Amino acid sequence: MQLVVARIGRAHGIKGEVTVEVRTDEPELRLGPGAVLETEPASAGPLTIETGRVHSGRLLLRFEGVKDRTGAEALRNTLLIAEVDPTELPEEEDEYYDHQLMDLDVVLEDGTEIGRITEISHLPSQDLFIVERPDGTEVMIPFVEEIVAEIDLEEQRCVITPPPGLIDDRAEIASARDVEAGTDAEAEAGAGAGAEEA
Repeated sequence: MQLVVARIGRAHGIKGEVTVEVRTDEPELRLGPGAVLETEPASAGPLTIETGRVHSGRLLLRFEGVKDRTGAEALRNTLLIAEVDPTELPEEEDEYYDHQLMDLDVVLEDGTEIGRITEISHLPSQDLFIVERPDGTEVMIPFVEEIVAEIDLEEQRCVITPPPGLIDDRAEIASARDVEAGTDAEAEAGAGAGAEEA
């Protein structure tokens, strides 16, 4: 199975180094010296990593055969792709590869279906699950311990405990309106008129 592990950014210096946007939780494994990576577009590779170092918080790589800034700049925006055994698991117990999380069913603790994971967005601060709901809309779920209670790969499901408003803030407004309508007939009429105007 092929996974995108990085995207090449701009050239750094004049000796062929490039900055890379890391897209793997295991850069030391996937992007270490000697690693051979396929590329997108394929015509740019395969590329063999010669050296790697961190500079000002960014990973810099140099590839075999790329000796100057011109060669490095020609690789800009190229995706680096690693061949990964689909049965391989990350070293840390609570870590997952993107392909393991894709298409998992997302449910609440009581079993209420929310949708399924269609994309994982890696942001600097945290990762986000992009979840497609049964009606076709999307909701973003932060992949953090406080919200994602359980990942069950065998059952192909992700159990979440979202704070109020994360999944659907309209549900709370509707329930408050129902209570108000139940206690006051005028409120019910007002709520109905309001709904028609909207």
